[in-house]
Amino acid sequence: MYRILSVLTLSAAVWLGANAIAQTSGGNKPAATPKKSALDKSVLEAWARHLLVMDSSISVSISDPKPAPLPGFVEETVHASKGDRSQDFVFYVSSDGSKILQGTVWDTNQNPFKNELDKLKTAFQPNIGTPGAPVVLVEFSDFQCPYCKQEAVMLRQNLVQAYPTQVRLYYKEFPLVELHPWAKPAAIAGHCVFEQAAAAFWDYHDWIYEHQTEISPDNFRDKVLEWAKTAKDIDAAKLAACMDTKATEDVIDKNMAEGRALEVNGTPTLFVNGRRIPNVIDWPTLKSIIDYEIGYQKTAKNAGEDCGCDLTLQLPGAPAMTPVPPLVKKK
Repeated sequence: MYRILSVLTLSAAVWLGANAIAQTSGGNKPAATPKKSALDKSVLEAWARHLLVMDSSISVSISDPKPAPLPGFVEETVHASKGDRSQDFVFYVSSDGSKILQGTVWDTNQNPFKNELDKLKTAFQPNIGTPGAPVVLVEFSDFQCPYCKQEAVMLRQNLVQAYPTQVRLYYKEFPLVELHPWAKPAAIAGHCVFEQAAAAFWDYHDWIYEHQTEISPDNFRDKVLEWAKTAKDIDAAKLAACMDTKATEDVIDKNMAEGRALEVNGTPTLFVNGRRIPNVIDWPTLKSIIDYEIGYQKTAKNAGEDCGCDLTLQLPGAPAMTPVPPLVKKK
């Protein structure tokens, strides 16, 4: 009985207290805390910093909202940077600011790699293969990277022999300057060679990977000019001037910016009709992907060089789609 009375007394006290609060406030409920909206840039920044563990040492900026590929959402980009490194994170925010989505949105009427295809620019880039090929490979590589050497040898020994008319390969310089001190000078020199004689680039490409372990920041220039003396169609003095003035550095910087926009964060990174292949891939696996794409593009027609995409060939001093003889290093 004592326990029952105690419970009843406690319940009565709780009811009286609640009733008193209600009377004091005029019978209204306590004011609700205002809801946060991710359409407010400060709210989205705070939320993104917490989600991605970005402390005050990382600078963050938020883009203005733009139409999203999802009805009822807008797209906002969180740009994070620290020193010379940066990364973008795309979020889709509901029209009322209460919900956030992060992920990939695909349109079933388009190639699932359209976003990558739209960002890949191949004009004035070294290339081998056949104009109009149904499969296009774009490789982001670093001349000082040992893994890039491994993939380069694999591609040069197999690609053109296996697919003399169905594949085109473009080389894009992406030197990892923080790790490889002579990679960017090598990229600049490579494009200097390409601008003198497009086909000679592949001689340079093969030579520099073959002698990669012999090259250092101190002897790089001398090594390249020594190669140039015996290289076909290359003026060594002109090459030296191009290297010394860094005449092609702007091209390399654009390729690096393109790689970052595609979220390339290591080398080699290969795109096969827009499909990303990070790190080194073995030939049997790559061949199976290429074979699939050749078959798929017979009906899809949404990738490769005959797709209407922005994958185009342009050589210095030559009209678009001029063939470049495939150069394959002899074993």
